[in-house]
Amino acid sequence: MNKLAIIGTAALGVTFAAGVLIGRKCFPSDVGNTFKSHVGAKNDPLMKYLLDHSLREHPVLTKLRMCTLQEPRAFMMVACEQSQLMANLAKLIKAKKVIEIGVYTGYNLLNMALVIPEDGKVVGCDISEDYANIGRPYWKEAEVEHKIDLRIKPALETLDELLKAGEAGTFDFAFIDADKINYSEYYEKCLQLLRKGGIIALDNVLWGKRVLNPVKDPSTQSIHQLNERIFRDTRVNISMLTVGDGLTLAFKL
Repeated sequence: MNKLAIIGTAALGVTFAAGVLIGRKCFPSDVGNTFKSHVGAKNDPLMKYLLDHSLREHPVLTKLRMCTLQEPRAFMMVACEQSQLMANLAKLIKAKKVIEIGVYTGYNLLNMALVIPEDGKVVGCDISEDYANIGRPYWKEAEVEHKIDLRIKPALETLDELLKAGEAGTFDFAFIDADKINYSEYYEKCLQLLRKGGIIALDNVLWGKRVLNPVKDPSTQSIHQLNERIFRDTRVNISMLTVGDGLTLAFKL
């Protein structure tokens, strides 16, 4: 092997290793510890029974879910059974304005757009348009694209813009499913944007069981600290559910 080939191979190895390390920091390696219908519980007979007897999925949602499952990071997608629960809650409180932090391919974004009224709005926050572009054709096919306001920039910037625009207390539902380090700030700003009686749903609050030993990494510590903080937060009523990778519902008082 010549010198250039050796250098090239070494560089490729370093790049791959860096990618693995970054992935480990952003996502739990033990995603099998979650109980999502497409991750962890994929072949579980009880999950199959649950889906067979409860999932009522819009045909376009099914198409987008099947498409997303072909992606290498499909584990990032919100479980269909969890998304249906949140959509039902949004419909129950007659939500008209929704904010979603962390969109991925937009499966849950589409679900929310389907249940809010024709003049409703879902503000989607993400830093990658590549994954969102996978979902766009399906948003259009479902005829709800006009309800979706996708903002490609750091979510904290979007939240601050909404607050500066005087939209505090006007949103009905918020879903947080993005980088865990900023979960606490997302929660606080969403709480400001929410009306009384509104709901914040936070995903990954059990983080593949890592919260049982939260000293290992910053993301786990961030989630654990926020879990403790919300538990003591008198501004909300809460329920923490063992749905998916753990889902906390905070109802603003």
